[in-house]
Formats: sequence, C-alpha cells, structure tokens
Amino acid sequence: MKILVMCGAGASSTFVAQRLNRALADAGMPHTAWAGSQSSLLHDIDTADMVLLGPHLADTIEEIRGLTAPQGAPVQLLPEDINSDLDGTRALALVRQALTTKANPS
Repeated sequence: MKILVMCGAGASSTFVAQRLNRALADAGMPHTAWAGSQSSLLHDIDTADMVLLGPHLADTIEEIRGLTAPQGAPVQLLPEDINSDLDGTRALALVRQALTTKANPS
C-alpha cells in the first residue's frame, strides 16, 4: 500500500512520512509513505492507495476525497499536533483506522 502524506509545500509532510515509514516497518506492515504537496497532488493521487492530509488543508478534504473516490483511496485528516508524533505511532493509528473503515464500510 502506498500512503501519500500531503501538506501545503511538502516540508512538514516529509517528517510525518519518515516517521510513519519507521512505524510501519516496526509494525511489520508492508506499506510505504511518501510526502507530497498541493502542487504535486494531481500527479501523486494516481499512485496513492491512501492520503493523510495535513491539518491546515482541512478545508480541501472533500475535494480530495472526490479525486480519490475512483480508486477507492481513503483520505484521513491528520490532527493539529501531528508534528509531535515523534515515533509515527499516531499516524500509524490513523492508517489502521482508515484500513478498518475501508474494509468494513457502514
């Protein structure tokens, strides 16, 4: 699974993606996270199986969900304090939540 971590310019998402990759590896989950930005969204969205969206982009979440709907890629909003998630476990919990929701839609 390929997880796009998206923020405005790609800087803060780089740190989140790096930490998430460590947490994914520690959990034995064969997923890969990478950072993207608003300007790379249209290119990156085609290869993403899931999108973690920076909290400052909350107002775009429905638009991004519309873009990811054809491939069924869930979009999850990261919390305001995600940069304090130094070991990536909070981001990993969001990934797991999205995977559970995708597998068991209500």
